[in-house]
Amino acid sequence: MSFTTDELRALLLLAATMTMGLVAGVFVLYAHTIMPGLKKTDDRTFVTAFQSIDRAIINPWFMAGGFAGALVFTLAAALTHLGHDAVPWIVAALVLYVIAFVITIAVNVPLNDAIKAAGDPDRIQDLAAVRERFDESRWAAWNLVRVATSTTAFGCLAWALVLYGRATA
Repeated sequence: MSFTTDELRALLLLAATMTMGLVAGVFVLYAHTIMPGLKKTDDRTFVTAFQSIDRAIINPWFMAGGFAGALVFTLAAALTHLGHDAVPWIVAALVLYVIAFVITIAVNVPLNDAIKAAGDPDRIQDLAAVRERFDESRWAAWNLVRVATSTTAFGCLAWALVLYGRATA
């Protein structure tokens, strides 16, 4: 199966928009449901649930189809739209998502890894200390930055789709 250049541009922009929307949705879900829900739990429940959620999210579907996919598809969309009206919006989305991506790698993942490295909650003697070292308020604050950047990136890509559609109509 071969695609024309316009079809390839359209597919990459659509894939970038879809994967960005999925990732933004995950960050929003953490901000509005998961972290507020866990905040109200006791230390054992918090540590156990967060460890379990973090292990579950590290899967090929999310990692390739969402987290890394948003980066790869947005970069590919930017490269294939060079010289077109939509490119500034795609590049803006890429820059915004790179910020979210770096925050994830530099802040959220190390905190996630530290809470997992604490081990089995049934064997942890001081669950309150593990939870305190995790620093939920720091995790949540940086997640809000990811929400803002990825959601804005999604909006930029949606607008790029509109511009692409107008240009090819």
